[in-house]
Amino acid sequence: MGTKAPILTTAANRRGARQDFVTRNFGVLSISAVFAVLFVFFSLQTDAFLTANNLVNVARQVAPTVIVAVAMTFVITTGNIDLSVGSILGLTAAALAIFAESRNPLVALLLTLVVGFGIGALNGAVTAFGKLQSFIVTLAALTAVRGVALLITDGYSTPITSEALLPIGNGKLAGLYAPTWIAVAVVAVGWYAFNHTRFGRYVVAVGSNAESLRRAGVDVRRIQLAVLTLTGLAAGLAGVVTATRLASGSANSGTLFELEVITAVVLGGTALMGGKGSIIGSAIGAVTLGVISNGLVLLRVDVYWVPITQGLILIVAILLNAKLFGRISGQRG
Repeated sequence: MGTKAPILTTAANRRGARQDFVTRNFGVLSISAVFAVLFVFFSLQTDAFLTANNLVNVARQVAPTVIVAVAMTFVITTGNIDLSVGSILGLTAAALAIFAESRNPLVALLLTLVVGFGIGALNGAVTAFGKLQSFIVTLAALTAVRGVALLITDGYSTPITSEALLPIGNGKLAGLYAPTWIAVAVVAVGWYAFNHTRFGRYVVAVGSNAESLRRAGVDVRRIQLAVLTLTGLAAGLAGVVTATRLASGSANSGTLFELEVITAVVLGGTALMGGKGSIIGSAIGAVTLGVISNGLVLLRVDVYWVPITQGLILIVAILLNAKLFGRISGQRG
């Protein structure tokens, strides 16, 4: 009899550990399962999907979404949101093309990133120190920034011919395009910052209990400023990648891009109300959306179904995010 209690205790501990693991990583596990199912489905439905050339191109195409989704994870984890990333991408794509016409390529690149950084910082400052909701601030920025982009370009695309800039979007290393490697680097840095730095812990704390963090002496406004600045910079980088991949800068780039990014982040398990996020989950969510778009095109489905599908996926993701994950957390408690 004396040996049964330790055995039962060990089994219970194992079950508890498994349940804790599932609870902590539910977002990543669920989106990974969805990704696997879709990958197998499209592989069976079309011969072109599983080719190396197609997969490499998908990895390059989803790179801007992955880059901004990493930054958006920080923002949404704090309980905020940034709706302006698509417009920032369009403006910075156009700005890079314009800067590259008359400036050194490196200067043009840096100025473009400064534009994205500056818009993000403005969004953050108005939100944090103006005490306005990020939804309203970035919604206004979405319209205003797109208007500026159209104004400076008259609605036309500007070609990029600089041999120093084009490799950012079209260069290859070890069989993968440069945008893919940039996205991988952003995911690695974002994952480390989110999970292993004081800043990452503050981001989670702002979303879960900002008042407690404020009483501990941390300026919550600076965290809000930082995360929104981060999305502006990331959107600027995404604009550079997009413009150099297409060899032209267009003010119309990034239309509905914010929907795709937010969908990817929510799919990856980040809580819309804040307090929980996953960089890896967001990255897998972005890749999953890219696989869906690519698979539908290969199946010759009408291209207009892509945004419809993304909208439906967002609704389902929100329902799962709010209901299923909450239920699992409640069972754990």
